[in-house]
Amino acid sequence: MNGRWEQACAGGFWHGAAAGGALVPEQLGKEACTMAVREEAELYGPVKAYYEKLGYEVKGEVLHCDLVAIRPDGGETLIVELKKTFTLALLLQGLQRMRIADGVVLAVERNRSKRGAVNQRFGELAELCRMLGMGLLTVTFYKTKAPVLEMLCEPGDAPMRGRRPSREKRLLQEFRERSGDYNVGGSGRASGRVMMTAYREKALRLAWGLKAGGPLSPARLRDRSSAAFTT
Repeated sequence: MNGRWEQACAGGFWHGAAAGGALVPEQLGKEACTMAVREEAELYGPVKAYYEKLGYEVKGEVLHCDLVAIRPDGGETLIVELKKTFTLALLLQGLQRMRIADGVVLAVERNRSKRGAVNQRFGELAELCRMLGMGLLTVTFYKTKAPVLEMLCEPGDAPMRGRRPSREKRLLQEFRERSGDYNVGGSGRASGRVMMTAYREKALRLAWGLKAGGPLSPARLRDRSSAAFTT
């Protein structure tokens, strides 16, 4: 169940619950100032209440798993790993847990006041989790109101961004139109170096043709420079 939910501070209730106990998205007003947690154990309470409201029986620290949620009828089993930030170590831990159960969720704090690339790229992190078959749940803590939980993706969700044939075609065209390997891999544009591209190579060949032969017609310039030229 993807969506955004707000948990009441006491009792583990959820605002905006429809008749019959169904959960509905909470329409949040102006957000209060966020606050950072000091240890990952602070995530346990809100995440436990979230899954209990969905009908799971929840227990913490079961055979080194931070949180285990099981349907009372013996159905679905979920393993949830809690961390303050999304890290490679957490991702590898999630992959290890997938050897135990199919349903694995990574739960991390989402502090909107933090700075840093990882904190601002949850869309890409969610897509990474989809590709690996894991779920991603974020918890945002506030100074003046209850924490907000957002399920960005469920275990087993299909990736949303498939391969783009047009980009692959462009990649192959750029590769084939270069006459050689003139760039050092890893240097990138950040180093200030000028990168050689197929377009730049053609332009240099045309400039060489004009310098060597003077004014030429497009056809003769194309033949002289051996570069594709379109008027």
